[in-house]
Amino acid sequence: MSDFMKWLYVHYIKPQIDATPRGEYSESLSVLENEMTPNTRLDFNKAAEFVALHAFLLGLRTGQGLSDSLRA
Repeated sequence: MSDFMKWLYVHYIKPQIDATPRGEYSESLSVLENEMTPNTRLDFNKAAEFVALHAFLLGLRTGQGLSDSLRA
C-alpha cells in the first residue's frame, strides 16, 4: 500500500468510519471490541484498514467505470 493510501486512511477514511452511526451493528461490534486481546485488536485494526482501503479503491474504479458508460 502506498504511503498516500495509508495517509488517506488515517486522515479521511478512518474518521468517516468512526463518525458513522453503528445502528444495528452496535451490539455485535461492542461484543467484538470487548473480547479482543491487545494483539488481536492490532490484527483486527490492520485487517479493517486493508478492507476499507480496498473498498475505497473499488468505489473509485466503479465510479470511473460508470462515468465512462454514461458518456456514450
